[in-house]
Amino acid sequence: MTKGLLVFQSDFGNSDGAVSAMHGVANSVKLGIPIFEVTHQIPQYNLWEASYRLLQAIGYWPEETVFVSIVDPGVGSDRRAVVAKTVNNHYIVTPDNGTLTHVNASIGITEIREIDESINRLPNSGESHTFHGRDIFAYTAARLAADVIQFEEVGPSFNTDEIISLPLKNATIENEIISGNIDIIDRPFGNLWTNISRELFRKIAKQHGDSFEVTIITDGRTIYNNIMTYGRSFADLHIGEPLVYVNSLDNIGIAINQGSFADAYRIGTGTNWEVFIRKAPRIIYE
Repeated sequence: MTKGLLVFQSDFGNSDGAVSAMHGVANSVKLGIPIFEVTHQIPQYNLWEASYRLLQAIGYWPEETVFVSIVDPGVGSDRRAVVAKTVNNHYIVTPDNGTLTHVNASIGITEIREIDESINRLPNSGESHTFHGRDIFAYTAARLAADVIQFEEVGPSFNTDEIISLPLKNATIENEIISGNIDIIDRPFGNLWTNISRELFRKIAKQHGDSFEVTIITDGRTIYNNIMTYGRSFADLHIGEPLVYVNSLDNIGIAINQGSFADAYRIGTGTNWEVFIRKAPRIIYE
């Protein structure tokens, strides 16, 4: 009986045979194992985006699904290869290099084990130390998903507080000004997804159609400052107009209707990309 589905993400792209090789390894463990993708278009070496994309996807998959996340700038070094088990009984097979940050903070990891490569490595994979995605991660994940091994057979466990984490900031509100950061760019559309929850935003937003002053700052430089409307959807605004809205993860997004906000203002992601939202001051005409 198959334990669960197998879901891959990486920064490999689809221009060569790397992804296909991982699929082949999984099928060599169990022919016909159900394989799906989150994405293989993560920007090269971008651990922050790898971490966020896992959080974006994982909650919508059934229990026992096994995820493989391979963004591994430290491949061949002494970074740990691990399998993490979440509160909701999903498994993540990945380098311990920060990829688990968002899932650990927002969902929770109950147990983590370091992969014992003397047992869980593709047979006859030679001496190469540059394609662990194929030789260790895909192979171990397929064995786990196909019930060839149990989680306890992955390797030794270690404390979850030892998991490598990227720096995170929580969104806050003070004097009716909400501050947060740009978590991710919603590609290919170029919308900005923040870490500001709908619940926090509703402390200053009473209804759709309200106006808000939005400021985006990075490294002390103001990149954007303007008044925009709180829209229920993009169709509430004219083409080219900016808006704030609730995105599919129930957080606040910032967009241009039928335009790319990220490209227009060259916006990046991470804790150094800060966003401030406050109710727009009323203009009194005399």
